[in-house]
Amino acid sequence: MLYLAIDQHAKQLTVCVRNEDGDTVLRRQVSTRPEKIAAFFEQFTKMAAQFMAILEVCGFNDWLVEELRKWKCREIVLIHPEKPSKKKTDRRDAQKLADLLWLNRQRLATGQVVRGLRRVYMVTQQEREDRQLTSLRKNLGQRRIRVVNKIRRIVNRHNLIWQYPTKTFQTRAGRRWLADVPLPPIDRLEMEMLLKEWEICDEQIDQVDNEIAERVSRTVPVGLINATQILMTIPGVKHYSGLTLASRIGPIERFPRPRSLANYFGLTPGCRNSGNAQDRLGSITKQGSKTARFILGQLVVHVLKYDPKMCEWYRKIKLRRGSKIGRVAVMRRITTILWHMLTYQEPYTIGGPPPRLRKEGDSAAPAA
Repeated sequence: MLYLAIDQHAKQLTVCVRNEDGDTVLRRQVSTRPEKIAAFFEQFTKMAAQFMAILEVCGFNDWLVEELRKWKCREIVLIHPEKPSKKKTDRRDAQKLADLLWLNRQRLATGQVVRGLRRVYMVTQQEREDRQLTSLRKNLGQRRIRVVNKIRRIVNRHNLIWQYPTKTFQTRAGRRWLADVPLPPIDRLEMEMLLKEWEICDEQIDQVDNEIAERVSRTVPVGLINATQILMTIPGVKHYSGLTLASRIGPIERFPRPRSLANYFGLTPGCRNSGNAQDRLGSITKQGSKTARFILGQLVVHVLKYDPKMCEWYRKIKLRRGSKIGRVAVMRRITTILWHMLTYQEPYTIGGPPPRLRKEGDSAAPAA
């Protein structure tokens, strides 16, 4: 058994290989050209029949992970990078990864947790596509907002907002007015370009929304329930938000407790408890998915509107700690509810606990 550590970059890989005794048997740099990669792995696999590999997560790991699977890698360990050192080189990074892999080889080979090592979940092909599609939808929405804000600035620059035909800005009547409103030549040129870009954004968003709805409505094996369809029973959750959360959660079995999911999304408070200083809690860690936190933040408005029990709980926190902390608390509580919904395959229940936890005589409103 050999232990392969890879420090990955766009045009080269820095590798460090250890044997069972922990001795370094190979250190070199490999070009990421396909023919060079194939030649390296062909030579490397002749040194040992089995090997394990470790690498840090980055935005272009996909091809390398597939290459390692192609060459029958026994275990691929994908980890979060640590804070960069002041003495950082590619060779030192590869050696450090090799140390981590060799020292924890037995626990990593059996899938056990290694303290201090933030291992990354290896998503399936479908989860990767779902994440990519929902990220595309979010980026398109943000792009449209930027375009609309630029149009607003042109309107406000000439104090024309009082002549706008509708109360809300994004309406068909408003667009027709913007296409004909008198403006200076340069502003008119920019306005026409922005209106065209706005139209293109709408078309692309409709196209992505249709693809998301199609993916959510696909059939699943008999006896199983689509996780997205379960999440869509929450007030305000539709195809886009449901698929966003489901694809970033993955198998719910990897979260042993509800707090684990909240911690995964970065919604639990940080702490600095050392010595005599105890209970020094700070703001939330924000170490999880930004997109998931964005969706949960949008859901707070809908859940508080339709669930009186949650709204009553939120008001108590709001009076004591303020509205911002109260909204984050609701986000964390929604995450806890998500864990129970996916673990026990049950819909959202408005006004109280689900039937599984309801005591005799208790009543709750039907699910959304």
